[in-house]
Amino acid sequence: MKHPTKAARTKNSKSSFKFIDLFAGIGGFRIAFEAAGGKCVYSSEWDKAAIKTYFANFGDIPAGDITKERVEHIPDFDVLAAGFPCQPFSSMGRREGFMHTTQGTLFYDVLRIVKARQPKAILLENVAGLTTHDGGNTLRTIVTSLEQIGYRIQWRVLDAAYFGVPQRRKRIYIVGFRTDLFGAHFGFEWPQAASEPMGLGGVLSEGVSGYEISRHLQKSYIGKIQDGRPQILHPKKSKHVTANTLVASYHKIQRLTGTFVADGPTGLRLLTIEECKKLMGFPDNWIIPVSRTQAYRQLGNSVAIPLVKSIGTRIAEAIKKHA
Repeated sequence: MKHPTKAARTKNSKSSFKFIDLFAGIGGFRIAFEAAGGKCVYSSEWDKAAIKTYFANFGDIPAGDITKERVEHIPDFDVLAAGFPCQPFSSMGRREGFMHTTQGTLFYDVLRIVKARQPKAILLENVAGLTTHDGGNTLRTIVTSLEQIGYRIQWRVLDAAYFGVPQRRKRIYIVGFRTDLFGAHFGFEWPQAASEPMGLGGVLSEGVSGYEISRHLQKSYIGKIQDGRPQILHPKKSKHVTANTLVASYHKIQRLTGTFVADGPTGLRLLTIEECKKLMGFPDNWIIPVSRTQAYRQLGNSVAIPLVKSIGTRIAEAIKKHA
């Protein structure tokens, strides 16, 4: 099969580190890490629609279900990256060891690969709510599990609006380095946040059709209660405004969490796919060959690329320094 145009590939003549991308989605981590100087040697994703978008841009088809992948089939790598889904862990399992505790969750597969292959570093991303999930037990289990297999773990909740995208998007980033290589007290140098959140600037287009919200829905649902929701953006007036978090269910037009634009034939519309790409930091030539509903899901489930690039760059610097 002839590969399509690789629109998003960053051409690095010399890669400073090799990485694998688990739960790859449409490749946000890969874009960011390649821009930070890395080379992707393996990726895994099971969602068929996401795989279509991934292939359209990289020309690669990710391996499928990571729970069925044998670790010896994964090429050598330096860094493991994963935006893993959050699942509850067994309280019963805590009495029998952390590998047992996490079994049946997708984090277990991250853990078994890290334990078997001992990469130099890891970067995990999840929703900010992970910090309080199950009273904090989930995060404690994750941190302790990785510490038990030889990693110094540090984490922070960072808002992407302070790292290069015009969207408030708080996520937890968990960074780990092998203690035998970096020391038990290694302090990771996190990227510096900007002093102010990024505004929308020229992100919003005017005179857009095809994304309009009906006047009936505006009257009966969106504008029925005057409580300051949803967030309404204006192409000309919102240049210094930061958009709310783009969620995977954006296509459902949710009043409480939605962000809409005062534009179009009915005076109110959804954000376009092109605008959503900019909110996440994807390049303009990024190809999304799936339905609009799937496109919103894929972008809402992805990572803020400039922020991940910033973290990836610091990881690469740490690896080079301790080589």
